[in-house]
Amino acid sequence: MSDIIDLGGAPANEDCAQLGHSPDFERLNRLEVAVYRAAIIARFGPPPEGCALVSITNRHDFGIYRTLGLKVDGMAARREPAAAYIAAVEDGLGSWIEAGFVPPVRYDDGSVPVIERDRIDDIVIGALIATRPGASGRFAIPDFEILHRNLAAGYPRSAEAANQLLQEINT
Repeated sequence: MSDIIDLGGAPANEDCAQLGHSPDFERLNRLEVAVYRAAIIARFGPPPEGCALVSITNRHDFGIYRTLGLKVDGMAARREPAAAYIAAVEDGLGSWIEAGFVPPVRYDDGSVPVIERDRIDDIVIGALIATRPGASGRFAIPDFEILHRNLAAGYPRSAEAANQLLQEINT
């Protein structure tokens, strides 16, 4: 048996797609939930054994929307790594910047939403580059070290691509 903690569709204080209102809602909603998953991993690390970040399908009178959930299997919540992770993530994030991310979708003046990047790998690569250490190996902001390390652990292919891109730029 497992429990699921609903973390929402995006950080609590951020604009996000609105069911029944936003054009191309399903695409925007899926993107925001995927980026929110990456943001949670950036801030708190990949889920420990017995926990998983999952997409939750919710039904509403206007249609279906998705949110991010933390699924906790059986007795995992009683083990220290899972209990600590649950305590850390259960309130989610307040803003994208807490995880080193820019909003994946801009909602300017209630007009048509603008998607800067629509692939999760590109978004994670952008966050990895933004939080990277300088030439001295030091991070501009101490929190960047945590975000960068967690993203690299959760998205190793994106970390490799970010490193390759930086090497190409620096040569």
